[in-house]
Amino acid sequence: MKTKAQLSGFAELAKALGNLPEAVGKRITRAAMKKAAEPMAEAARELAPEKTGKLKKSIKIGSMLNGRQRKIRKRSLTADEKNAVTLFMGPSYLKDDSGRHGHLVEFGTRPHKNGGQFAGTDHPGTAPQPFMRPAFDREAMPTVERLKPLLYKSIAKAAKREAAKARKPKG
Repeated sequence: MKTKAQLSGFAELAKALGNLPEAVGKRITRAAMKKAAEPMAEAARELAPEKTGKLKKSIKIGSMLNGRQRKIRKRSLTADEKNAVTLFMGPSYLKDDSGRHGHLVEFGTRPHKNGGQFAGTDHPGTAPQPFMRPAFDREAMPTVERLKPLLYKSIAKAAKREAAKARKPKG
């Protein structure tokens, strides 16, 4: 599932970011976005059902996808999106993070025949227990509002650093 938001009021921020080296701009944008989105991740952890607690602990914010997700995403990107800073939030699919079943909890499952150790038996299916979407709905706009001052502060610090570097004699 993909959700896009059109933001306004970021023109000054974009201009200020344009005055910084691209790598610096991306780094500070990524850090600010991660910090602004942490309350959304915390809301998802609060809402996640707690059977063992592993699903709650697996909810992370990051910029990495697994190989399959990267291939799917790469095919759907526009030219502008390829240069954008993108973060993902949700249950981690890394083997030791125990979040690989998060989508089954969020959306539920339909009745089906079991495989593996219980092959041939009927599974009645599970009801959806949404935790990611409600967290997004509750925290999307507050996240954007938190992002603005974080970016302003980060850009100002980075601009000072870059100016100091430029003044420093080379050699």
